[in-house]
Amino acid sequence: MHKAGFVNIIGAPNVGKSTLMNVLVGERLSIITSKAQTTRHRILGIVNDEEYQIVFSDTPGIVDPAYKMHEGMMSFVHTALNDADVLLVMVEIQEKSFKDNSILKKLQKIQTPIILLINKIDEVEQDFLEEKVKYWAEQLPMAKVFPISALHNFNVDQVLMEIKASLPESPPFYDKDALTDKPEKFFVSEIIREKILMNYKKEIPYSCEVEIEEFKEDQRIIRIRAVIMVIRDSQKGIIIGHQGKALKKVGTEARLDMEKFFDKKVFLELYVKVNKDWRNNETQLKRFGYLNR
Repeated sequence: MHKAGFVNIIGAPNVGKSTLMNVLVGERLSIITSKAQTTRHRILGIVNDEEYQIVFSDTPGIVDPAYKMHEGMMSFVHTALNDADVLLVMVEIQEKSFKDNSILKKLQKIQTPIILLINKIDEVEQDFLEEKVKYWAEQLPMAKVFPISALHNFNVDQVLMEIKASLPESPPFYDKDALTDKPEKFFVSEIIREKILMNYKKEIPYSCEVEIEEFKEDQRIIRIRAVIMVIRDSQKGIIIGHQGKALKKVGTEARLDMEKFFDKKVFLELYVKVNKDWRNNETQLKRFGYLNR
């Protein structure tokens, strides 16, 4: 008997979805920073065993859309509600209520097995935790509730056991040696975007998109040319920095991570361009994967 299914992770920004998926998959597929909206796409991570295949899907954090880009991000979340075999609904211990009431109402009616994860429990006392478990059990009575710490890998094994128990019988959806459905270029742009999130403040990271113009791999080295797009001339100057030092720092950090990811030497060229309306331009959003073509 072989079991397989899509296990979709949803929740507000910064609750720890990407950290959890990376722990469950055992690979660093999702970028993680302390800033909101770090994940913009649905990223699939695949876990295989002889008896099962779990296709994890990390989704963008639930936001109130301000741009067409956000609408695209939220469409990934709504799709994740509809195509899951198991739903991991993630909240953090300090959350007072669910981020989006309309999604909560959908969850209350859904027939899909729900596992509700209360993350970051290492930050609070036992009494407070017990109150929160009670509160969330009342919000989603059909859900199995697990207090966890994704960062410290606490109780994650129990969650994995519950996921396996909830999977339907099915042949695998992907090759048994597959790790993700995303192409290599996607992870290159995500690594660069992570470094932008880590190195710049305020609105700069949220105004950026990364496009890979060239990805050439031979036996000894991968040659990559990437463009960082910003929406204003002033942002271009900030990204480049005095004498190009800021951009060089991003490039060096990204290259080192890419060499770990691909286990190969990487030559990375980074450029910065102004692209004023990319967050509201449907053609460009389709090109960057936020909207269906």
